[in-house]
Amino acid sequence: MVNVNLLKGKIVEKGLNVSELAAMIGIDKATFYRKLGSGGENFTIKEADLIASNLALNRDEVNAIFFSQFVA
Repeated sequence: MVNVNLLKGKIVEKGLNVSELAAMIGIDKATFYRKLGSGGENFTIKEADLIASNLALNRDEVNAIFFSQFVA
């Protein structure tokens, strides 16, 4: 499950909004908002990679956002 609050914080930190980031990764803003509302469970690997690239996230940030729950 995606850490949506941390992702939203990084979006703001980079001076963007959700609509701008959605356009940057090539999906409709409504789709992006829906994915955020569902806890980020529907982000594809490609979308997560594009988000990480466009936000210039380092490895630790990517892990904290996209791999926030560990499976034992």
